Amino acid sequence: MKSKSQISKLIKEKALELGFSAVGISKAKFLDNESQLLQEWLNNGFHGEMNYMENNFEKRTDPRKLVKGAKSIISVLLNYYPGKLQKDNTYKISKYAYGKDYHFVVKEKLHDLLEFIQTEIGDVSGRAFVDSAPVMDKVWAAKSGLGWIGKNTNLISKEFGSFVFIGELIIDLELEYDHPDSYREKDYCGTCTRCIDACPTKALSPYRLDARKCISYLTIEKEGDLPEEMKGKWKDWIFGCDICQDVCPWNSKMKPHNQQAFNISDELKTFTKEDWQNLNEPTFKKLFKNSPVERTKFKGLRRNIEFLEP
Repeated sequence: MKSKSQISKLIKEKALELGFSAVGISKAKFLDNESQLLQEWLNNGFHGEMNYMENNFEKRTDPRKLVKGAKSIISVLLNYYPGKLQKDNTYKISKYAYGKDYHFVVKEKLHDLLEFIQTEIGDVSGRAFVDSAPVMDKVWAAKSGLGWIGKNTNLISKEFGSFVFIGELIIDLELEYDHPDSYREKDYCGTCTRCIDACPTKALSPYRLDARKCISYLTIEKEGDLPEEMKGKWKDWIFGCDICQDVCPWNSKMKPHNQQAFNISDELKTFTKEDWQNLNEPTFKKLFKNSPVERTKFKGLRRNIEFLEP
């Protein structure tokens, strides 16, 4: 019978073999400190219209209430930093949305990993999560030793920066855990405030984001009319925003990903402002099929473009 250490090693090796950039394991438990911080964030209304952040609070702060019998959380990172970018002087979308929707790609790999665990170990139950359930993914990744939560509120990895997707397998198997309680001490932001200084809407303060001012929130989550006081502050972003990541020193030496699914299409890469302004719904559906940009729908993207037009 294999030991916890041997099983954990096997799982990590398989995760890397499946193409994940990094993997770590933490113990499933109640997040006491994070629970207080989340409640304070919600009380301040920093979540804007994202009412789902208020739902399932107990499950969000204790994965054992989300997954029956949960004992371990296997956190994975997948680099999405692109080798090719959009052309200059055009309307911009976040790099994470260049290619296929990451939910599909990451979750498929996680299901393969769970199947491997069940084949190797036997009767193991668990669920895969990718940014679509009440799971504090950045916290668990940090607790697994995969990085720290920076001043821009993103997870930052020393090796892969912050242009990474995060996923979790929450399983009912006890494993060997990485850096279980010391993650808060491993903060390498130091005195740097480049992300805060660069944010054109002043949505950031150290380790805290006011989503109501965030370009990503406004272009994707916000429904209806956009706040007039944001006019002229968006720096040509029409879906998401990468400013606080682009200026981060930990992203200055990023190596491009090797995931074909995340590559930008030739058509999108050459899109000019005029192309965006003339975009119709059939072209939108064709260009962004199975893309994160689908989330804002044609109507939402059209609204964002018009908000930036002189």
